[in-house]
Amino acid sequence: MSVPTRRDALIGVIEALHAEIGALKVNDVAALERATADKLAAIEAVAAFGQAPAGDELRALAEEAHRLNETCRIYVNLMAANVRRRLQTLTGSAGVATGSGPGTVYRPGMGLAAYA
Repeated sequence: MSVPTRRDALIGVIEALHAEIGALKVNDVAALERATADKLAAIEAVAAFGQAPAGDELRALAEEAHRLNETCRIYVNLMAANVRRRLQTLTGSAGVATGSGPGTVYRPGMGLAAYA
C-alpha cells in the first residue's frame, strides 16, 4: 500500500467536490453527506502535508478545487434562496419582517429587541 502524496490528496478533494455537485444537482441527501465527509477527509489529508511550497501542478489542482468549491457554494446559496422564497410564499410573509406591518420592507435590526 503506497502512502498518498499531496497531489493524491488534492485529487481526492476534487473528486469529492464533483460528487458533492452531483448530489446537489439531484437533491440526493445521502450522497451529499458521503461526498461532504469524503471532501473533509481529503482536505485533512492535504493539510497533513503542511504548507510546503507548491509547484505549478499542485497550484493548478488547488485552483480547480477552489473553483469547484465555489460552484458548490453557489448551488447551496441558490437552493437556500429558493427554500426561503417558497416558505415566504407559503406563509404569505414575502417582504415582511418580524414585528413589522404588512407590506413593510425589511431593514436590518427591525423586529429585534435588546435584552439587559
